[in-house]
Amino acid sequence: MFVRAYLRASTNEQDATRARQQLEAFAAEHGLHIASYYVENESGAKLARPELFRLLSDARPGDILLIEQVDRLSRLTAADWEKLKAELTARHLRVVALDLPTSWMMANTKADDFTARMFDAINGMMLDMLAAVARKDYEDRRRRQEQGQARAKAEGLYKGRKEDTARNAGIAAMLKAGSSWSQIQAATGCSRATIARIAKRLDPAAAAPISM
Repeated sequence: MFVRAYLRASTNEQDATRARQQLEAFAAEHGLHIASYYVENESGAKLARPELFRLLSDARPGDILLIEQVDRLSRLTAADWEKLKAELTARHLRVVALDLPTSWMMANTKADDFTARMFDAINGMMLDMLAAVARKDYEDRRRRQEQGQARAKAEGLYKGRKEDTARNAGIAAMLKAGSSWSQIQAATGCSRATIARIAKRLDPAAAAPISM
């Protein structure tokens, strides 16, 4: 059985591999071996995540997608969650989450067909519910953050995130030298939005490069 572990954190400042030991312990307890890891620092509210889609591209029918929590896989809107579910279904991937005990049966190859189908149905409903909870938590946190910023601005206290001037100067130098955005990301760990912002400073009329 091929187990593909997906590890995600929202920002570059967070450790996306934090839950690796927990996933390995779970796999060992259930007689599984994690054959491949997919790690990235991207928002779970965004569908277009390179490592997640590399996992989906690599996956074969019957593979297990192992995650720490459902919110590592999705903080998506309902529409985007349906798109991701369609991808998972098309590839016959079984989602197993440490915070979703009903999914653990998906890692048991000894279950008879009826039992497997029952747990698949239950697991699908639970995944939908936890994905909806994760999205609501994301929206609630964003709303509280925006309210806090608005209050701080009104009181003249909010100045925004301090710019990493040294890193951004390096990005600007790499852009001027003709480095691709992918090369800059690999070297600095920054987001494409950061590169786009700095590229616009250098040339307000510049478009995103054809070669990424």
